[in-house]
Amino acid sequence: MTATKPFPDPVHIIGAGLAGSEAAWQVASAGGRVVLHEMRPQRMTEAHRTDGLAELVCSNSFRSDDAANNAVGLLHAEMRRLGSLIMRAADTNQVPAGGALAVDREGFSTAVTKALNDHPLIEIRREEIAGLPPAEWRNVIVATGPLTSAPLAGAIRELTDESALAFFDAIAPIVHKDSIDMNVAWFQSRYDKVGPGGTGADYINCPMTKEQYDAFVDALLAGEKVDFKDWETNTPYFDGCLPVEVMAERGRETLRHGPMKPVGLTNPHDPTTKPYAIVQLRQDNKLGTLYNMVGFQTKLKHGAQQRVFRTIPGLEHAEFARLGGLHRNTFLNSPKLLDPQLRLRVEPRLRFAGQMTGCEGYVESASIGLLTGLYAAANARGHSLAPPPSTTALGALLGHITGGHIETIDTGPRSFQPMNINFGLFPPLASPPTKKPDGTRLRGNEKTVAKKQAMSARALADLDHWISEHLNVAAAA
Repeated sequence: MTATKPFPDPVHIIGAGLAGSEAAWQVASAGGRVVLHEMRPQRMTEAHRTDGLAELVCSNSFRSDDAANNAVGLLHAEMRRLGSLIMRAADTNQVPAGGALAVDREGFSTAVTKALNDHPLIEIRREEIAGLPPAEWRNVIVATGPLTSAPLAGAIRELTDESALAFFDAIAPIVHKDSIDMNVAWFQSRYDKVGPGGTGADYINCPMTKEQYDAFVDALLAGEKVDFKDWETNTPYFDGCLPVEVMAERGRETLRHGPMKPVGLTNPHDPTTKPYAIVQLRQDNKLGTLYNMVGFQTKLKHGAQQRVFRTIPGLEHAEFARLGGLHRNTFLNSPKLLDPQLRLRVEPRLRFAGQMTGCEGYVESASIGLLTGLYAAANARGHSLAPPPSTTALGALLGHITGGHIETIDTGPRSFQPMNINFGLFPPLASPPTKKPDGTRLRGNEKTVAKKQAMSARALADLDHWISEHLNVAAAA
């Protein structure tokens, strides 16, 4: 899909997180010049620690890599078909994680940074864009993410006369593996599932009895939390990334049916006793020296975190490479503010990408960056690119962001909220499968599995047709 004619003007991309980095790669791969603006390290954020491009500030997991049965795995596959830099870097820096695709976060960021630095059509400028981009920038992608700097966020709000929505996003602690007591804990993936780069024994599991679980919940509820700032007090949480103590507040059994569910696991130290709850830790770096506590995002103060989390069996002497934290994220009311090509309706030279558009998750953020890169490249050539089919993961996510939501629910708040990719965003099958290949009828959960597989197969076939009909033609033009 490499273009043969040079672009007349560069595409300016503000923000070099996952979305901005992917957008830059797509534009440059189409033959366009890119100026990629990144404010770090000149100005850091509350969550970032390095000046690396595409730094992962929360989990190191890209979630399921199962393209046949899982919507995010399908999104992985679609992005790979479109030459995604983010997926290439993830694949080459993967660490074992059961059925998930998890990455060595430093290796991943280094790979993305090197690829963009080395590309002859990409110029990286380390500077903050403090306000709206200059008027002479006619083709701009804003991919500043949920931690957009105040001057730029304020300028966007003034331009749109629309207050951005906001939610909290939390970070889980990371533990040094050699400080975990493996006489208590054990390695096992849930249901022994083998994922990319994994063996089926990729998580460290720490078991709890009912008494230990109850004491742990009590400690969470009593633990001292970081105070909200004045501007944070009315900000809702995103349900896909709730702090562990907030989950505990929703009911004593909430954690046991969420990140601490004890199903699909057997304690080899005591195989006849079923744990009442289990804390899982997932490998966080390629060396296997760091493990993050799955689902343990938190707003507990650091002292409380160490005290409470060391009550978990196996973590009594845990040494933390990073403690948890919480920061506010912002996103646009995209169905109202953005057109179907992710352009700001009141100023179409500005395109938006990533989490600030109302998608949630690393892969989703990068995928919207990928689409804005394709759209910007097409526009630079004077073409109009048709959207990917709504039957694809890319098209379904784009549909969620740019249309189809209810503006209000009665007199209540706006209903548009951040969303992970899921099969609920896809149009239904015209003829859902009812029979197995051998002709026998599908029953129970078999119907759900067959339906997902059929939707995935339809998506990949439709994406291949879209690539052949639109992108290959555009590249040759």
